Amino acid sequence: MTKSPEMVAALDQMFLSMYGRSRSVCIAEKICVVCGVSADKFDDLLSRREYQISGMCQKCQDNTYE
Repeated sequence: MTKSPEMVAALDQMFLSMYGRSRSVCIAEKICVVCGVSADKFDDLLSRREYQISGMCQKCQDNTYE
């Protein structure tokens, strides 16, 4: 599902204030919005889809959702 430009801008601003990184730029560059490392390896399809929502790598997802 595609997000509206307004939603993308709001999420980017929120992530910039929280982590100092733009969510959309991180996803485009395949890096984690939280820790800044490469985000190209995921345990399963659900985790890969979560990356498209949150911008978090597998390790950060595991730490957040455990």
